[in-house]
Amino acid sequence: MTPAGECRHVQGIAPQGRPTRRPPAPQQRTGGVRPSGPQAVHTALICVALPALAISGEHGQMTGQGLDGFYRGGRRILARCLVRVGGEHPLPVQGRMLAADRARFVGTVRTAADSGPDPAVTVERLRSAEGVERVVLRSTAIRPLRLRVEVSLGTDLAELGAVAAGMPGPEVPAAVHASGLRWAAPGAQAVVTAEPAPGDTLASAGLLCWEIDLPPGGTRAIELRAGLEQPGRARPPEAAASGGRGATLPWGDAEADGDDPRAAALFAAALDDLRALLLRDPAQPGDVHLAAGVPWRCGLAPAEALWAARMTLPLGVRVAAGTLRTLARTQIAGTGPDRGSFPGALRHTGSHLPPGCTGIEATLLFPVVLAEARRWGLPEREAQALLPAAERCLEWLRSAVAGDGTAAGGCLADPLPTGPYRCEVQAHAHRAALLGADLLEAHGRPGAEWWRTWAAGLRSRFREEFWIEDPGGGRPAAARTPDGRLIPHLGSAAAHLLDTGLLGAGTHAPGLLDKVRTEQLARLLGGPALDSGWGLRSLGAKEPGHNPFGHRSGAVRVHETAVAVAGLAAAGYEQEAGGLLRGVIDAAESFGHRLPEMYAGEQRVTGSTPLPHPAACRPAAVAAAGAVQLLTTLAGVRPDVPAGSVAVRPLRTTPLGALRFTGLRVAEQPFAVRISRLGLGMVEEAADGLQLGV
Repeated sequence: MTPAGECRHVQGIAPQGRPTRRPPAPQQRTGGVRPSGPQAVHTALICVALPALAISGEHGQMTGQGLDGFYRGGRRILARCLVRVGGEHPLPVQGRMLAADRARFVGTVRTAADSGPDPAVTVERLRSAEGVERVVLRSTAIRPLRLRVEVSLGTDLAELGAVAAGMPGPEVPAAVHASGLRWAAPGAQAVVTAEPAPGDTLASAGLLCWEIDLPPGGTRAIELRAGLEQPGRARPPEAAASGGRGATLPWGDAEADGDDPRAAALFAAALDDLRALLLRDPAQPGDVHLAAGVPWRCGLAPAEALWAARMTLPLGVRVAAGTLRTLARTQIAGTGPDRGSFPGALRHTGSHLPPGCTGIEATLLFPVVLAEARRWGLPEREAQALLPAAERCLEWLRSAVAGDGTAAGGCLADPLPTGPYRCEVQAHAHRAALLGADLLEAHGRPGAEWWRTWAAGLRSRFREEFWIEDPGGGRPAAARTPDGRLIPHLGSAAAHLLDTGLLGAGTHAPGLLDKVRTEQLARLLGGPALDSGWGLRSLGAKEPGHNPFGHRSGAVRVHETAVAVAGLAAAGYEQEAGGLLRGVIDAAESFGHRLPEMYAGEQRVTGSTPLPHPAACRPAAVAAAGAVQLLTTLAGVRPDVPAGSVAVRPLRTTPLGALRFTGLRVAEQPFAVRISRLGLGMVEEAADGLQLGV
């Protein structure tokens, strides 16, 4: 189910400076390749329409170095695409994203016609992730110009994982092919065609050359198309491979607008990123899911896909349904201890805890997403078809909990069986039990009361065994070791203790903490140790081992900040929720409203901007989906479609002022809601037959 281009998150990426104003000439690679280390991406402009990517620096030149290139299905089909005009690289003026899958680069060229400092020729490059590059020359000279245009092309046909690790292969020799060049390696071949055809082609140097006549005020264009061909196999239709701009999206024309224009910009950018990350399951092309992120994880990552599906439920249930069906086909069968779970890799969790298992997180999320998707309007026939997979997840949980597996509230180790017992894993298990019971009861299946009793036992045990008293009012432990030792480090994982899940009648399931400790946790989440001013740190600033760039030890992770904001709002702590939300909104402005999966958790001060993380995926599914959840939390839409009702409980503090959403979906029908500056909600559009409440 995972495209060949998926690679694991790369650790220890060294910083890399901004690109030079004039990109270096390409270096021919021959013989052995010495690993140069993982690549940084924070200054890259990445066009995405999975399974297609295009990556370069802000100057627009694909130099053949680092991650530069066009990619298709995880293979680099073009590594070098250097444009020279009159023997010179254009001087970069601007490079910017037009949309998630398109970018525009502008440069200038000095010619003999320039009598002063003002250049007469501009070079515009319009790039699409799908492998199309349009080079447009414009002249404002008062006399005709004749310019030689050269495009230097080359590739190694390397896998994205190898390129990302700094270990690309040697450059593949080019051959003349029609109006361009062709490269072939075992298992794949790439072709670049040009329109108009070049006047001269030098395969040995990878050069296409034109003599361009530019009249005064004239414009000339060259279009390059790069594609990957599998020998002996027809190229699959685009609609079956990716979401694509031309494909039918699994949500409607959703928009946000209001007093703060940044809300509309962030919402639109998030939807654009989500569209770019859509993938179709090759086994069932009608089922879509979201890739984890670009460029490191371009395939299906079960936990991230489920989180993204859950956070985008206000846009509709199609992504959730497709993700659940796709994952159900990967569920582990048989009779072993892993039966009913999903495969998942170990994930680094910082210096204080061993790696955690993403498969455990995904297994616990599956029944939660199914139960909540049903509340948002997943048709009963589709929910019924997925119920056996959810029951298998619950049975796996029953067999995996510590102790004798009775309804005594045993804790869940992660990884199994040695532990430790992480606080967020207990929250995931507790939520799975309560929403799973809700799901079982709704379909007349046995076991609902057992799970509610088990969840109550877990709450009691957690409150006794996972709380650390201190002079500041106490804190939840990050984890408990098998021998009973508590690990005290405070981080964003504690936010999951608030995220209890949507049940019927617009209510939320009870949390693991009592009211007094929930209030203390809210103070901690909104305090300066965890709130960087740009969002929630993954590890508190006062904790040993804190690193503002540590993705589990101090960086701001957007989706966990979104979890905290939603949990705080549901628990009634609107001031803390609003402070975290405004921090992310402010940070997003610095990133052109296109949030990366994480950024440095450096303390915000007057005049500062958030520091990008050199290894962060951008776009990332959980960041884009987290932006959707952050904004829609303000409206407080709580549906119960099976009961024919929907409640709207907006934040009374209105941290972004008046706000209006259109094109959301409840019961698979358009839903629009307006929040006034006084925090009052008004439903403007809803499906017929839904009873509206507050």
